[in-house]
Amino acid sequence: MTQQTAAPGPSTASPSAPATTSAPAAPSTTPAPADTTTGAAASADRRPTGPAKARPRGGRRAALIALTALAPVAWGTTYAVTTEFLPPDRPLFAALARSLPAGLLALAWTRVLPAGAWWWKAGVLGTLNIGVFFPLLFLTAERLPGGVGATLGAVQPIVVAGLAVVVLRESPSWWRVGWGLAGAAGVGLVVLGPKAGLDATGVAAGLAGTASMALGVTLTKRWGRPPGAGALTLAGWQLTAGGLVLLPVALAVEGMPPAVDGRAAAGYLWLGTVGGVLAYTLWFRGIGRLPVTATALLVLVSPLVASLIGFLALGEGLAPPQCAGFALALTALVAGQVPRERGHREAPKRRREKHTAR
Repeated sequence: MTQQTAAPGPSTASPSAPATTSAPAAPSTTPAPADTTTGAAASADRRPTGPAKARPRGGRRAALIALTALAPVAWGTTYAVTTEFLPPDRPLFAALARSLPAGLLALAWTRVLPAGAWWWKAGVLGTLNIGVFFPLLFLTAERLPGGVGATLGAVQPIVVAGLAVVVLRESPSWWRVGWGLAGAAGVGLVVLGPKAGLDATGVAAGLAGTASMALGVTLTKRWGRPPGAGALTLAGWQLTAGGLVLLPVALAVEGMPPAVDGRAAAGYLWLGTVGGVLAYTLWFRGIGRLPVTATALLVLVSPLVASLIGFLALGEGLAPPQCAGFALALTALVAGQVPRERGHREAPKRRREKHTAR
């Protein structure tokens, strides 16, 4: 220990001080400008390597998008599971059974609790994404035909694009806004029928639920995750917080839970695990790594999957306009993942970097 501290100490510097200062004195003054220019050139050379790193990200990005899209695929099964497996007229209990047990299971698995400001942040996010959104989703399903409710939910990418400008201070991505409008139109063609009726309460609930989840998605992107907390941990926090918000409301409005048979238990198990903790883990992981507007466009998958299940499993038909809507929504979903504006912004930036490097 004494040798290590003495080695770089002033005692070794004092005998060799005249030799070191006299020899490099002349050469060090001349290369100094060269060193700074080479350093600037080296740093400038490092910057263009960013796009080179982006090439492998293309494959990883596609895989991440595909994994994130599995979340709305799972959510697309909610309508069929709710109508075919769960007891009727219990939307709050269904939302509670979908959130609280799955959240507690995730907390028991990760054994990580929030710390500091993340106690209230997890509460806010859980309320927006789970506690408010779930009951409004079921209320919309009760008051409106499934097609109308799905179309209202398809507006979410447009709401997220507007919130990204206000909350995240991002410049508006008109490319993705345009594809968001096209995707909502495509979903409307798929799910809206000639007998689709409108109910003021159902429409208000659908729009409020869409806005609630859109704000929750945007704030999730803004706040990110604290160190040491993975996507499963964040999903557990939010599902638990949302379930705790729903618990007193469900007891006050619907009373004691209904009798649950094996069929209903299977439905709740599916919604809580695959449609709950697993789907939200993939969703929050994607939000943390992908542009928030591009991630929101993946929500378009959910009503498409619901319609496809209705066609394949429930005997519902698909007319030519619905097939055209499918094609339009899928085109919008894929095109919205392309970072079109990024290339236009990076070109003048590279020119500036080359100019400063000279």
